[in-house]
Amino acid sequence: MKKLFLIALLLCIGTPIAWAQNQQQEELAQEKEALPKPYNPQEDGLEKINELLKLAKKKNKRLLVQIGGNWCIWCLRFNHLVTTDPELKKILDKKYLYYHLNFSPENKNEKAFAKYGNPGEKYGYPAFLILDKRGNILTTRKTEDMEESKGYNKEKVKKFLLGRLDLNGQL
Repeated sequence: MKKLFLIALLLCIGTPIAWAQNQQQEELAQEKEALPKPYNPQEDGLEKINELLKLAKKKNKRLLVQIGGNWCIWCLRFNHLVTTDPELKKILDKKYLYYHLNFSPENKNEKAFAKYGNPGEKYGYPAFLILDKRGNILTTRKTEDMEESKGYNKEKVKKFLLGRLDLNGQL
């Protein structure tokens, strides 16, 4: 009888927990499906960066390289925020060319990472490289200190884009 009671108790406790986890996974999958997929897993990242640096030189801009993949919900969320929020988009377009450097099992872009390093290995994904128009690394950056709830703190992202967010995520 005690065994039956224990089994019933475990089922009562375990079922709602499993249901909640499945529900969260389903919501995450739906969100990921709905967001644009800016990474091109077939692209040669180093070739594309070199092409964009030529354009950056002409336009006198920096190159903001977001490292990650379409598999990464935080990568997709960041891209969505900075490309749909009018204030952030204006800053992004004024100061940078914006590129998504793919890192995935299909394409690890080893040549690009051999040249520039992969801060995502240290920080997680997404991670950023900011290159000057000559291709020099100005900074690398993690995003976790800009994260908030299921998205990003707009004010911190704005400060990052303006170059005013310190490396500890302080405004």
